[in-house]
Amino acid sequence: MSEQSLPNRARETGKLWLRRALQRADVEIGRGTYAGRVARTLSALGVDTVLDVGANVGQYAALVRGAGFEGRIISCEPLSGAHAGLSSRSERDDGWLALHVAVGAEPGTAKINVAANSFSSSLRNMTQAHLSTAPGSRYVATETVPVTTVSQLVRDHGIDPATTLLKIDTQGFEDEVLTGADELVGRLAAIQLELSFVELYEGQRLFDDLVARMSSHGYRIQQLEPGISDADGRLLQVDGLFVLDTDA
Repeated sequence: MSEQSLPNRARETGKLWLRRALQRADVEIGRGTYAGRVARTLSALGVDTVLDVGANVGQYAALVRGAGFEGRIISCEPLSGAHAGLSSRSERDDGWLALHVAVGAEPGTAKINVAANSFSSSLRNMTQAHLSTAPGSRYVATETVPVTTVSQLVRDHGIDPATTLLKIDTQGFEDEVLTGADELVGRLAAIQLELSFVELYEGQRLFDDLVARMSSHGYRIQQLEPGISDADGRLLQVDGLFVLDTDA
């Protein structure tokens, strides 16, 4: 064994020990963060606006901002409590606008189910599969909220779809938000969706249907980020980042 290979062997042994220790603790370390990969994608595409639909208290916007995105962020959140937190967070950032509104297939009003953990709130009813995996997500109240569409938001705020990421995290309501985007689907530079493999909300479109819909409009998968899993380890949900496939 050469002298040069000894440090390499020690380094690989150290990596293996660390990996095993993390596995025992059920902790995983990847090669960079998902937010960082999204930010690099936005930079490569020349994206200057993030339309953040289903913002909750601004977790996603804060992550992409922290990862280096410097453009405009428009966040939409229907719940009054979550919107208060979102507004407080965004008011320190001149490039971040917080709107108190839900986004769907058509404008109007709707009744939203408020979850105990806030971020699982949905315009759809929750299934037992979701409750069994996350008992803390049970519904505890309802609110009547205003509803707008992506198309209306684009008109009202002078958004250029060619330089915009539409992020949709609406707990089973993704398909309706896409419907409300109308002809903009296929023109938006990138779209991020929450994709479920099993029905977590009654009547929601699942992974295969939504991926097929995106593909039919010329998008390909750029990134997938694992979401929640059930007690048996089955992956129930992922976040999918789609970009227009310029090679197609």
